[in-house]
Amino acid sequence: MLQEFMHLVRQPSTFAWQLGMPVMMVLMFVYVFGSAMDVTGQGAGEGYIDYAMPGLFAMTMAFGFMNTAFEVTLKKEKGFMDRFRSMPMSSSAVVTGRGIADIIHAAIDLTIIAALALIIGWRSGGSPVATLAAFGLLLWLRLALIFVGVFLGLRLKNSEAAGSLFAVAFPIGFISSVFAPPEMMPGWLGAIAAWNPVSSTANAIRELFATPGAGQGEAQYWIDGHALAGAVGWPALLMVIFIPLAIRQFKNLSK
Repeated sequence: MLQEFMHLVRQPSTFAWQLGMPVMMVLMFVYVFGSAMDVTGQGAGEGYIDYAMPGLFAMTMAFGFMNTAFEVTLKKEKGFMDRFRSMPMSSSAVVTGRGIADIIHAAIDLTIIAALALIIGWRSGGSPVATLAAFGLLLWLRLALIFVGVFLGLRLKNSEAAGSLFAVAFPIGFISSVFAPPEMMPGWLGAIAAWNPVSSTANAIRELFATPGAGQGEAQYWIDGHALAGAVGWPALLMVIFIPLAIRQFKNLSK
């Protein structure tokens, strides 16, 4: 874990790149496209920042799995994984160590994005406990996706292949309720967006942040009416699946 933070200090461009995209998205969607979005029924642009920022928090956490996969693949290419395999340690130690390092890194990312949100005028309307719970759900989603990233990083052949994961992350992030409610999409696309784990987290934290209009009215999709359950359940399911897969993949690296 200490090695990961030393790498971060020596190569700050990685940290800057990971944060650069969410910052760009905040500026683009809140100030460029946000003025044309009517998600509250009160007119274009009204209340959009309150709707968009929780979604951007969730998307930032979701996109982080690409960085995890890239770093794991890079370590594998440079022989670090073979070195770890030769040491007297449990196979799960490498996977969990990566998870701890990345969740601390994710907390730093989230703090910076939240500070930017406050600067541009976003505020949580929820209680301090509810607000902390919302940020806890964001880190819970990121923790689950860390293990997805570890598995993919161990599975992919090289860092170039890991760099192409944006093609996977893009639809996961955008076909969701991050920028618009699924009800505003065509039926089939709205259903996919509603059942996206990123949507569950985004909708759950909107409720905890007391975002105007969040959790009110009749939900078109079952999962929209049970966002909190989805925000807890989806990451738990991902971890149940991908932690064993990541550990097994690490054990089978040389086979």
